[in-house]
Amino acid sequence: MRLLLLLCLPLFAFAQTAPPYQVKFTTEKIKIDGVLDEQTWAAIPTIGTFWQYFPADTLKAVYKTEVKLTFDDKNIYVSAKCHAQHKNYVVLSYRRDYRAGSNDNVSFIFDTFNDRTNAFLFGTNPLGVMREALLYNGATDNTFFSEFWDNKWTAESKIYDNYWTTEVAIPFTTLRFKEGTTQWLFKSYRFDTQINEQSTVVQIPQNQLIMNLGYSIPIVFEKPLRKTGANISLIPYIATGNSQDFVNPKNPNNGTRFNVGGDAKIAVTSGLNLDLTVNPDFSNVEADRQIINLTRFDINLPEQRQFFLENSDLFSGFGSYVINPFLPPQGNLGGAGNQILSPFFSRQIGIAKDSTTGLGVPNRIVYGARLSGKLDDNWRVGLLNAQTADDEFKGISGANFAVASVQRKVFSRSNIAAIFVNKQTLHPEMGRNLSSFNRVGGLEYNFTSRDSRWQGKAYYHQSFSENKQKDAFANGFSLMYSVLKYTFRWAHDWVGKGYDAEVGFVPRKDFLRINPTLGFSFYPRTRLVNRYSVGVALEQYSMPNVGVTDRTAGPFLSMSFQSSARMLLSLNQNYTYLFSDFDALRSNGKLPSLKQGGSYTYYNASLNYFSDQRKKWWLFAQP
Repeated sequence: MRLLLLLCLPLFAFAQTAPPYQVKFTTEKIKIDGVLDEQTWAAIPTIGTFWQYFPADTLKAVYKTEVKLTFDDKNIYVSAKCHAQHKNYVVLSYRRDYRAGSNDNVSFIFDTFNDRTNAFLFGTNPLGVMREALLYNGATDNTFFSEFWDNKWTAESKIYDNYWTTEVAIPFTTLRFKEGTTQWLFKSYRFDTQINEQSTVVQIPQNQLIMNLGYSIPIVFEKPLRKTGANISLIPYIATGNSQDFVNPKNPNNGTRFNVGGDAKIAVTSGLNLDLTVNPDFSNVEADRQIINLTRFDINLPEQRQFFLENSDLFSGFGSYVINPFLPPQGNLGGAGNQILSPFFSRQIGIAKDSTTGLGVPNRIVYGARLSGKLDDNWRVGLLNAQTADDEFKGISGANFAVASVQRKVFSRSNIAAIFVNKQTLHPEMGRNLSSFNRVGGLEYNFTSRDSRWQGKAYYHQSFSENKQKDAFANGFSLMYSVLKYTFRWAHDWVGKGYDAEVGFVPRKDFLRINPTLGFSFYPRTRLVNRYSVGVALEQYSMPNVGVTDRTAGPFLSMSFQSSARMLLSLNQNYTYLFSDFDALRSNGKLPSLKQGGSYTYYNASLNYFSDQRKKWWLFAQP
């Protein structure tokens, strides 16, 4: 009996539910200056006790983090007093939307619909640098973190001898919530670089991400939340420029251009948002990270245009993701190259193929409208319509893009979702091989258990096009079970030869992909190593009538060091089947090429490594 109790204690420790925190209403004007001298802060209690997440996950944090919440008619306020060993804090960048790792900082997460699936994140550091993000799919993987979302809120911090404080004001107009509600879910976590500790206001096992929404505490407001009036944001622009194409004097873009347009964001309800854009100008969007693509296939880069960001998972979250539970957190490039396929990829809107050169070029967006958000506690909806312009000089026809999606919550953290995508080419005669329409319909089931041990997905998509191709389908299934000592994940995707999603991301067709992974984790807690995992992984592609075309298989070693350095080392056997001749040495035909139809087996070692980023000099290596 005693043995049974001892075995159950760790499970109970992580499963227990904290009592609700009472958020008091205040009439005092709170000045956001980082100095917690208002009477309100002195009168209200601290929210919970912070527990270690790293280097251990069963101990209380060494230094206290005192977080408090209050609200008035317009804002929710957060204060934090972060005790520390001394005041030599690490701040790697003054850039907004910094990444939390290896910085001194504190983050606050609000799950405003209590669904443990979608949430808003706000964070700041000792210098008052701010970051915000949208979390979706339960934040069970770094993939489900959108750092490109920006909105209106304020924060200030102040440094003292043995602690630093921060004060945050978030307008209710920035958040989406059900009017009249009295309860949200909340969590907070902190990185303390001086003692290399990560801590959270609710205990989280190390095999789960620190931002996982399955581990939150309820907060109860003293009175129901109300709308604070009209929530409308307008962003107009005027731009002018001059260009001259000396090779093509008849280029209609020659000469001086004068452009006028703008964006609008309108809160239809407290949970539903309408985005509008007319003749948008995306010149101020952050440039993509430069990535060297050594594969034979396209990779997808994350969407950064604000018009497409809020509730983006309702549109671009369908399909299959590359998920490696043993990859170091810093190894995720903000979503770059992390999808196997998707029926809708918003970056396809605003780009088209130049019929004269065959290259992808920008295509002006005439207008766009996007309605997305929560209808109630269980239903979410997304509607999008956008139109691009004709470009006769480049042989590009304008097109109308329409997307409709709906998501229904089932069980505690799971959902059933459907999507329909339609692309209507307005003048197909303007270009080469342009079809009049392309459509995709899809149905998906996303499963996450309440404690995040089980995660899975099943999907089926069907495309419809003018030429009515056979095998125009894509389907897949994934399931992962993860506990402290081991993780197993199975995933497969089957894409038919005729699957054609012109507005999606489909880098290859006519394949069956399988991707099982099994790993065992150990926690030696030595002076050097905090945790290490060993296992084996396989990723294999095969085609009908051909057999296996690509395979990578082998053991791996993942290590987390006490210094916060991370490493993933894998030894792989690779197999590649060639569909065309390949001049591997780039000799321009001077040396023999590898011949079409040949298959080759070769071996390689792959290393992901991130050293201790708290140091002035640090190193990362990534294949």
